[in-house]
Amino acid sequence: MARLAQTAGLTDIQQEILATVREFVDKEIIPVATELEHRDEYPQQIVDGLKELGLFGLMIPEEYGGLGESLLTYALCVEEIARGWMSVSGIINTHFIVAYMLKQHGTQEQKEYFLPRMAAGEVRGAFSMSEPGLGSDVSAITSKAVKDGDEYVLNGQKMWLTNGGTSTLVAVLVRSDEGHPEGTAPHKSMTTFLIEKEPGFGEVRPGLTIPGKIDKMGYKGVDTTELIMDGLRIPANRVLGGTTGRGFYQMMDGVEVGRVNVAARGCGVAQRAFELGVSYAQQRHTFGKPIAQHQAIQFKLAEMATKVEAAHAMMVNAARKKDSGERNDLEAGMAKYLASEYCKEVVEDAFRIHGGYGFSKEYEIERLYREAPMLLIGEGTAEIQKMIIGRRLLEEYRFQG
Repeated sequence: MARLAQTAGLTDIQQEILATVREFVDKEIIPVATELEHRDEYPQQIVDGLKELGLFGLMIPEEYGGLGESLLTYALCVEEIARGWMSVSGIINTHFIVAYMLKQHGTQEQKEYFLPRMAAGEVRGAFSMSEPGLGSDVSAITSKAVKDGDEYVLNGQKMWLTNGGTSTLVAVLVRSDEGHPEGTAPHKSMTTFLIEKEPGFGEVRPGLTIPGKIDKMGYKGVDTTELIMDGLRIPANRVLGGTTGRGFYQMMDGVEVGRVNVAARGCGVAQRAFELGVSYAQQRHTFGKPIAQHQAIQFKLAEMATKVEAAHAMMVNAARKKDSGERNDLEAGMAKYLASEYCKEVVEDAFRIHGGYGFSKEYEIERLYREAPMLLIGEGTAEIQKMIIGRRLLEEYRFQG
């Protein structure tokens, strides 16, 4: 058992779940991850294995066929999966954000219709906020829904959908001015729609097109896409929660879960980078001894291990805060910021330890070096996290003059 990144206070069931996931990662993911990543191939066999383990229903309540586990359990599972291959953790992340939003905000009919099939992995979720011209400025969304009888007509272009092609359910945030007079604050005139579609690319239902996979530097295997709505008709009963104007708050609630997930991914990738670095340092010899015996390398390993431990602790704290029912945007923002930054630094140090071999595609660290940057921008950039953290700190430490 590794010494780093242990979590105190876990139940026997949580420990059993994590042991099962770690064994699956070691046997089914790590041996094939680099080969699949180099081919940019969707890991269907791995996904089928996760489905058999019941991981697609991990946080979905038992009454809907899931395991009813906590965000902490889920985050620790994500940490293990990302340690094997970060792209696989992305496949389940967006699925769980949508499932969480349904559980927290959906109508009873929506929960009963979607959640049992999501728990079984039959319906696979994706969610969409970003657009080509807005980046982190969610208030600038231009995609729009217009009421037409018992339906809404959606038009606009969305960007950066993880699972855009393989998903069959997409939660999409658009502007909906119906019932919200001109001058209403932007975040109060947004609505989340639940859009069912066929998997694949091209026109996946009338009025909805998934153009194809975006070619990326890293984070390969998982499909990242655009989404184009052109006269897409959606029935009114597919407004999340049944009421327009609540979409921004619903999405932000889901993103808090996503930020804990990204922190967990950062922890997992950093752990794997440390494992690769400490192993290579004991095998590679220079000046008559393993490089691990050189003080300069020991200093690097010490710094890397400390960062792995600190990021894990903050991630666990953020997950437990959310599980308690308390507001956790401060803790989630801190965990996401620290874990992604430390992940980048630990990966780079492991890359340096490998020397010239780290630049070779034959070595796993090369893949990690291309994957880590995605975590710096996913679910909000470092700058966005700092804004969230700063505002919350000023709320907590308001000057009493």
